[in-house]
Amino acid sequence: MTTPAMEIDAVDIGFGPPGQRTEVLSDINLKVEKNEFVAIIGFSGSGKSTLMNLLAGIQPASSGEVRMNGTPVREPGPELGILFQNYSLLPWLSVYGNIDLAVKQVFPAKTAAERKDYIQRYIDMVSLSGSEWKKPSELSGGMRQRLSLARTLSMQPEVLLLDEPLSALDALTRANLQDEIIRIWEEDRRTVIMITNDVDEAVLMADRIIALTPGPKATLGKSFPVTLDRPRDRTTLNFNPEFIALRNEVTKYMIGINEEAKKLRVSADLPLPGLMPIDFNSHDRKPRVAQTSDLIAPGSQQVPEVEERELVGAADE
Repeated sequence: MTTPAMEIDAVDIGFGPPGQRTEVLSDINLKVEKNEFVAIIGFSGSGKSTLMNLLAGIQPASSGEVRMNGTPVREPGPELGILFQNYSLLPWLSVYGNIDLAVKQVFPAKTAAERKDYIQRYIDMVSLSGSEWKKPSELSGGMRQRLSLARTLSMQPEVLLLDEPLSALDALTRANLQDEIIRIWEEDRRTVIMITNDVDEAVLMADRIIALTPGPKATLGKSFPVTLDRPRDRTTLNFNPEFIALRNEVTKYMIGINEEAKKLRVSADLPLPGLMPIDFNSHDRKPRVAQTSDLIAPGSQQVPEVEERELVGAADE
């Protein structure tokens, strides 16, 4: 039996002091095989980014363990490449400079000439040829995200972690980058774990889709294998019965667990303090507790009489 590329074993994550602790993730168990493309889909606020930080070694588990190739993940490293929602680029460096900085850290033995050819390969890979010396401020949002992808790939990570990297892009740019990521993955197979809230994106890109239940205490729910043939043509998928059936199945499941979570959710009934506004005509300008006589019965037309001079006086003071 082969060792999984990534494995999460009975992980819990919570924040806050005892008695006021919020449990974000509970009993997370996951195995991702080498070169597998897994999409984890969940609602906003369910702890998707916390899960990604856990995989990257940024966020330690409260209990349980994360392992890569059987070795516990204790801290971030170049073998775990993460692509964030924001671009995380250094604005004073060019396209070439942003990638060069990462390459120098991971491959310090490379000479300047070796780095030049190496970096150019990744610039060409993400279709940024001709923009080598542009700063991030001179690039569009899609170009910045492609640069961030090139920088991550240039470190040659064993596992690529995608934390909703396309969520802030317009539909056309998002579709183009989806195709770029799929193309790169098919040419240079890596293990990929992607976080998304887009069912169509998950079905288009992944080998397997796993649902993340709504929080708090979110956990991994049902797993859906994606058996669509590759390469996948987005222009014909909407007419593919297998694609339509899987998309509907995942969507129905996600809606179902969300409705179930709403029924179980208990809203806190917090009593409001019974205070009345400060009376600026009083010498004792302190808030006072509301009295029964201060309240107006529902449907009553009674309105407190306030003279114009009182309002003017309050404003002047």
